[in-house]
Amino acid sequence: MDITLKQLRAFVTVANLGQFTLAADRLGSSQSAVSTLVRQLEQNLKLRLFDRHTRLLRLTQAGMDILPVAARAVADIDGMVESSRELNALRRGKVSIAAGTVQAALMLPQLVNAFTRLYPDITVALHDVAEIAVLEQVTNSSVDLGIGTVPEDDTELMGTRLTTDEFLIVLHPDDPLVRLREIRWTDLVDRKLIGPQRGNPIRDRLESELARNGIVLPFDKAMQEVALPLTIIGMVEGGLGVAIMTSAVTRLATSMGLVVRTPTEPHIKREVSLIQKRTRSLSPAARRFRDFLLKSVH
Repeated sequence: MDITLKQLRAFVTVANLGQFTLAADRLGSSQSAVSTLVRQLEQNLKLRLFDRHTRLLRLTQAGMDILPVAARAVADIDGMVESSRELNALRRGKVSIAAGTVQAALMLPQLVNAFTRLYPDITVALHDVAEIAVLEQVTNSSVDLGIGTVPEDDTELMGTRLTTDEFLIVLHPDDPLVRLREIRWTDLVDRKLIGPQRGNPIRDRLESELARNGIVLPFDKAMQEVALPLTIIGMVEGGLGVAIMTSAVTRLATSMGLVVRTPTEPHIKREVSLIQKRTRSLSPAARRFRDFLLKSVH
């Protein structure tokens, strides 16, 4: 059975107008072509849909039973086509993006606002999560896009660089390290450290770069592991230690009266990327948002 949309549309139009001639005019086709489509549908269904007489065309009982089903199928497909046109024309749509709390608070709001001013009928859902959850949500397709760092060995995700963060330390203004002209990573060996939890891509990047440069900090013994950047900064403000973070927090930390310093030997950086799943096709709205972010940040 090979029923086509053209057959269904011809049948519904003829049934509604009561004549092949009127149906052909409505469909922009010839009477013989419309008649052929209806006859093909009858053959496929193995049902007579119309009783045909010289000047009379009447639905059979089978035709009356089939008509609402066929009309609904045609309407559903027409609705799907119109929805696809609207989505491709970006008259409507939805985009979801996950980001670590710092990017979600300090980088994305202005960009989302600018995008929705250009495309007011596209909804952008912003999810602020722990950095490791960004990768998880993009991988399991909970969101369209993410902002963070893709591990070098990850085969499911791909990232396009948005910006570069530099690793730094956040100090209480009374901390003795503030008085040093230059701070080295080795100056932190005997300090109480505060930083992201194990498994966080930021921490993984930091540890691997320090190890590459032969620097060993007592993370297992001295690191107070915290999930949220705001909590880390609050702990520094409370005098509980020295925080290792990235330059994304500079505006927040300095606004709270804390001191931000960049250790030397070495300078350690990480790429912050716009992340998407390799095997997932983005909707037109998500593609436009992705392109907007890349153009706006670069």
